[in-house]
Amino acid sequence: MRSRDDGLGVPDEEPGRDEGHPERAGGTPREQDRTGGPLDVADVIAEGVRGVPAVEIPRRLCAVAVELLPVTGASVSLRGNGMPVRMGASDPAAARLAEIQATLGDGPSLYAARAGAPVLASDLTAGRDARRWPVFAQQAAEAGVRAVYSVPLGDDAVCVGTLDLYGDAPHELSGRELHTARLVAGVMTLALMSLPLDADDEDADAAMEASWLSVVAAEQDEVYQAIGMIMAQLGVGADEALALLRAHAFAQGRTALDAAHEVITHRMRFDQD
Repeated sequence: MRSRDDGLGVPDEEPGRDEGHPERAGGTPREQDRTGGPLDVADVIAEGVRGVPAVEIPRRLCAVAVELLPVTGASVSLRGNGMPVRMGASDPAAARLAEIQATLGDGPSLYAARAGAPVLASDLTAGRDARRWPVFAQQAAEAGVRAVYSVPLGDDAVCVGTLDLYGDAPHELSGRELHTARLVAGVMTLALMSLPLDADDEDADAAMEASWLSVVAAEQDEVYQAIGMIMAQLGVGADEALALLRAHAFAQGRTALDAAHEVITHRMRFDQD
């Protein structure tokens, strides 16, 4: 376990760190059952996904994270070639926050994916967190988000993505809360790695058309196609083309996916900009 001194914002797991917060003594309200006793987090996670179709598990686990932790939204993204690939979110607002980070190419999620360790931005309104990601912090605040906690998916050797948690008020996760987030991220990793790529033969077309997998693939194809078109228009490399796409999206107050769609439908040409 890294300490906060590593620059990643990960708290030490101190047994008594909640003593100064009586409302969280013994766990947050979401970590207690109706009798006031602590819930078995693993049981809550298992109950949350019981009977849920495989393709719905990422979204459902995001919802479970919101139930268990002092956050208002959650999203999950896999590492893509240049941009994170959003796989699910608890609600449209959380999905929007994930797209903002992907569009900017900056934020706690991307740092966590690169470091392979949790990055906890406990207060985006002031201090170090606001200075580390000034543009993202401003856009997050405008969306009503004051804290972001990004937990890597994968193992010690490979980070395959992140579970991103969004709070509407500054808050430093306790050791117990971070442990819960890690449990959800571990189950999320197993779920994403075991999701089926094909449906039953008789329902294959309909099932795949309705699944998040086909939607995500189509969205990423648009981004890669747009990058290729920008490269051809300007004679630049892929990294510069992606940077230009992101810059255009940011200037227009849109997501990178929106900007990519403009490019491939010929509503936007960079050689005429």
